[in-house]
Amino acid sequence: MKSGPFAFVRTTTFRLALVYSVLFGLFSFLLLAYLFQATVGSLRAEADQRLDAEMRALGLAYNAGGMERLEQSVIERALVSGAPFRYQLETPEGERIIGDFPYLPVSPPDTVGEVSMVSLSIEMPRGEGTSSVTEAEGRIVRLANGNVLLVAIETGERGRIVRRITQAVTTAAPIGILLALIGGVFISRYAARRAEQLTRTTEAIVAGDLSVRAPVAGSGDEFDRLAQHLNTMLERLERLMASTRHAGDAIAHDLRSPLSRLRNRLEGALISPMTEESARETLESTVVEVDNVLQTFNAILRLSRLDAGAEGRMIKFDIHDLMSEMADLYEPACEFAGLNFVSDVGTGLAVLGDRELIAQAVSNLLDNAVKYTPQGGTIRFSVRRGPNGIAITVADDGPGIPEHQREHAKERFFRLDSARTQPGSGLGLALADAVAELHKGHLDLLWTEPPPNARGLKAVLTLPRDR
Repeated sequence: MKSGPFAFVRTTTFRLALVYSVLFGLFSFLLLAYLFQATVGSLRAEADQRLDAEMRALGLAYNAGGMERLEQSVIERALVSGAPFRYQLETPEGERIIGDFPYLPVSPPDTVGEVSMVSLSIEMPRGEGTSSVTEAEGRIVRLANGNVLLVAIETGERGRIVRRITQAVTTAAPIGILLALIGGVFISRYAARRAEQLTRTTEAIVAGDLSVRAPVAGSGDEFDRLAQHLNTMLERLERLMASTRHAGDAIAHDLRSPLSRLRNRLEGALISPMTEESARETLESTVVEVDNVLQTFNAILRLSRLDAGAEGRMIKFDIHDLMSEMADLYEPACEFAGLNFVSDVGTGLAVLGDRELIAQAVSNLLDNAVKYTPQGGTIRFSVRRGPNGIAITVADDGPGIPEHQREHAKERFFRLDSARTQPGSGLGLALADAVAELHKGHLDLLWTEPPPNARGLKAVLTLPRDR
């Protein structure tokens, strides 16, 4: 997104905020219109209803007793204390018969029986010789004999209420719309700023900087969740890239020695006179070296497939039988190497996983234990149900791995200096860790005997239980 003080107006968040502002403004307008109609409209309707009712009552009186009854009814109604109505009854010539006005304030209709709605001003005495003018609405009709009847009701108080409500509506409407726009702009700028932070992070990643991390505001909103997932992805990607860079050097280093030995052996065989026995010996050692190289490449290929998610056929099975087979397989191997082997495999250990991959991971852990445990030492193999899942533990009496190097020990081709002379490719723990991650478990490396007598390696492969 292009930078600038008004760059946010081109963002999707601003457009959404603008839509929100329009909808909020429309809602405010409709709400205020409803309030206006419910108050002012109600007052107007009430006045109209009272005027119409008064005109009907006087009409009934006129129909029942003519002018005499009409005059009597007007007098009676005018004398009612607190009556809101004002009356005026005139002859066709304009002479007042009964009324509250010195003269008819509005022109009467020409058609007999036609009731017209009129608005007029009434001058009302207020005492001490003063008066005031108030607004009124009325109904005026020409009777059959030509006389004119006017009935009016004061609307001054209602007018003041109407003006106040109208003023409130006209004041609140623009304020509501303005607040909606301000809120929309604020929301859009906030969202655009958070999105811009994520954009800068991705731009840095594209530029090759995998150490950058997306900022987390701590609000727990969707931007924070997105940033946390992005940071988790970056951490894993950074580890994979570091592992890849290290893997290239490690492959070259670890394959150089067997290939160099293979070349020297073949070159020596070409130079020296060949007998059938020496030729067989050369070919056998060559096959061993080639097998070691192929094993390394097969391990690399399997790790790559695990990282890509191309391996792993998940089925539900009881791990007891598989682990018992592993114990039966390694017990004679340990006895041949002069080691003690103790196994403890529990029952009823159901997991959802790939049987072959789990077996490969456990085999790698047991191979490492056999390789690094000194003669006369003990290897302890146990499979138990733990609080976090099925815990497969392989503990030995070897030198162990220092705490500061345990995470590196799970990297591909990583080997401790003390293990450089041992055969192997440095992929055993990396593959076991990848299998654990594929099964949504974890691999923990601990001391067999904790400090101060820290020694041995205890590898714990934890797999989730099948529920």
